[in-house]
Amino acid sequence: MSNIIDRIYLSPPHMSGNEQKYIKEAFESNWVAPLGPNVDAFEKEVASYLGASEAIAVSSGTAAIHLALSLLNVTKGDKVFCSSLTFIASANPIIYQGAEPVFIDSEPDTWNMSPQALEKALQDAQLEQKLPKAVIVVNLYGQSAKMDEILYLCNQYGVPIIEDAAESIGSTYKGKASGTFGKFGIYSFNGNKIITTSGGGMLISEDVQAIQRARFLATQARDPAPHYQHSVIGFNYRMSNLLAGVGRAQLQVLDDRVNKRRHIFKRYYQELAHLPGIKFMPELKNTRSNRWLTTLTINEKVTGITAKKLIEILNDNHIEARHVWKPLHLQPIFKEVRYYAHNENEHVAEQLFQTGICLPSGSNLKENEQNKVICCLKDALHRGIRKEDIVCQKL
Repeated sequence: MSNIIDRIYLSPPHMSGNEQKYIKEAFESNWVAPLGPNVDAFEKEVASYLGASEAIAVSSGTAAIHLALSLLNVTKGDKVFCSSLTFIASANPIIYQGAEPVFIDSEPDTWNMSPQALEKALQDAQLEQKLPKAVIVVNLYGQSAKMDEILYLCNQYGVPIIEDAAESIGSTYKGKASGTFGKFGIYSFNGNKIITTSGGGMLISEDVQAIQRARFLATQARDPAPHYQHSVIGFNYRMSNLLAGVGRAQLQVLDDRVNKRRHIFKRYYQELAHLPGIKFMPELKNTRSNRWLTTLTINEKVTGITAKKLIEILNDNHIEARHVWKPLHLQPIFKEVRYYAHNENEHVAEQLFQTGICLPSGSNLKENEQNKVICCLKDALHRGIRKEDIVCQKL
């Protein structure tokens, strides 16, 4: 039995070695509580990297979405459209605000929000005289959605976009940074993301006043008074100065991390794409994905093996692999929520969930570790037999 340290993880943290410099400065200056010089600098550095006007560092990507919805005055009874193929954190803040989510299917070219399904949902909403207060568009696994089409539709109906770029910092769409197309953009720096602050997020916008308002709300909405006074409900959402220091060092190596993950994807593609029944997540023309996770689909009819079985085989060989996100419209908690499919008889997100698999993609993945993953996949796909009969070569 392999030791736990031999396990190959999906996307572990990858430190640059420079984080301690900023953490040490914070300790030496006693700036260890929320806010401080690292927070201010991290916000400016992220905004500069993205080409955004203003940014606020917060405790999580979820907090950033919640603030964005608050800034758009989303309240009880409002509707918010949201990508279905995503982590539940994209939609939970809708519920926090007492609003109602409506889930939009994916399309095959990007695996992201279907403009076709979005158009149908907007048409129905207009007929019902209940347009959504916002549309949350997710850029899945680093790949940007079809933003031109989605922007056109949302502008036509006057609906603001929150671009959930939690997984796609470092990606571009037609030369522009992922996350900078909507009214608000959000990023996550969770431990498994391409760069991390352990836990944290960022909210960006071209609306400087809105971000200033977000700072007020994220710091318990304390009024400018000589005592603690509060006129509205706020949140405890600011990032700590210590974690922002980690983020500053991580941001310096973001481009290197993107290049490394793209290299890992390329190698998987070269070794596996020619195999019958294997199809990798596409990269839309004029976009550049950070390839946060390498993902592919398995055609069971061709390979003789399901995505579920393949994940079991990999995990039995101490390789972490996962299904793609379970669509939110299939989650038990959202079983009564309205959902729009890509086509009447084509549910793209459901098909991706049934056939998709995420492979180890960390920027610190060693060549021999990737060799083991590739070998294990080839063995399983060539045989298409019981998992007990497949033993991947040791490192």
